[in-house]
Amino acid sequence: MAKESSFDIVSTVDFQEVDNAFQQAKREISQRYDLKDSGAEITLDKQNKTLGIHAPADFVARQVKDVIGSKLVKRGIELTAVKWGEPQAATGQSVRLSATIVDGIDKETASKISKDIRNLKLKCKATIEGDKLRVSSASRDTLQEVIAFLKGQDYGQPLQYTNYR
Repeated sequence: MAKESSFDIVSTVDFQEVDNAFQQAKREISQRYDLKDSGAEITLDKQNKTLGIHAPADFVARQVKDVIGSKLVKRGIELTAVKWGEPQAATGQSVRLSATIVDGIDKETASKISKDIRNLKLKCKATIEGDKLRVSSASRDTLQEVIAFLKGQDYGQPLQYTNYR
């Protein structure tokens, strides 16, 4: 009988790189001439995996968000891993923005991915294991087709394919 081959579908973020991007963005905000004295602040909560922006105006908040985004991309973190909320009005004219960093695949997304794999009608099996999926099949070519299919889909978060055996 043929040995089963498998791989895992995960969604992970290197929080050290997020911290590095945050530090770089904080430094740029304090040195950039148009943001230096604007009163804009950014925060990073490593425990809750959230980013926060407090800015005096919506325009400044969007500029700070772009700075953070560019630093994250330079550090190799996809922007789909950061889910930004709606701007909230704070005291006076100031605005607050918050974002959560996606780490792991939630149940809804995992079931959607599993359903899409089943709809391919290939001889493979996708099982949900916590915050990851394991896809197994007797044929490695089938697994390669599944990976190629999933790379063409958009699930709103970055996916990595690990533990291929």
